[in-house]
Amino acid sequence: MSTEGKVAIITGASQGIGAGLVDGFLGKGYRVVANSRSIKPSGKADLVAVNGDITDPQVAKRVVATAIERFGRVDTLINNAGIFVSKPFIEYTAEDFANVMSVNVAGFFHVSQQAAARMLSQRSGHIVNITTTLVDQPMTGVPAAMASLTKGGLDAVTRSLAIEYADRGIRVNAVSPGIIKTPMHKPETHEFLAKLHPMQRLGEVKEIVDAVLYLDNAGFVTGEVLRVDGGQHAGRW
Repeated sequence: MSTEGKVAIITGASQGIGAGLVDGFLGKGYRVVANSRSIKPSGKADLVAVNGDITDPQVAKRVVATAIERFGRVDTLINNAGIFVSKPFIEYTAEDFANVMSVNVAGFFHVSQQAAARMLSQRSGHIVNITTTLVDQPMTGVPAAMASLTKGGLDAVTRSLAIEYADRGIRVNAVSPGIIKTPMHKPETHEFLAKLHPMQRLGEVKEIVDAVLYLDNAGFVTGEVLRVDGGQHAGRW
């Protein structure tokens, strides 16, 4: 499938998985609109950086409008922006709840509405949500109720939107990572974190990028949650 002229929007794009996705899509010939609260301006013709908090409906609207004004279309939206707060359930504060819900849910909702409206007018498009394997396989040592509440919602809405738009040219899928080697995790934690996977290693950013690119090219796949987690979802070990 040719990617010539295609346009991808990527949220949470300034570092880690998001930055890897930007490079991966540019490498496949896409034009990219990249968003985060701390993203730096781009000097590349095929890359536009839109600074701002994706939880703000006006920022979400500006991100999609920029893609249309600069490149004329929206082919792929990757909802990568997210935050993770691990605490025992009763220790979550009202601020924790508001922050995680805002980024993980509102950050998905507003930009996806804007992008889907454009995709419907094109009769084509693809939305990819980045979730977490903790939705399928909670861990005793990693209390993560807020991740399950919010990313679990993305897991469910992936299937709901896939069915809603299946005959209207829009596919909706998700990638569910395990623990990925990013700047979020200090090097001294890597050995411990690796042991949380049956494969006994951390995932690499490129492995998530490859999964997203596969889904973007898989025209007969929708409603899928592709787990890239070193086997975590498969069961206890």
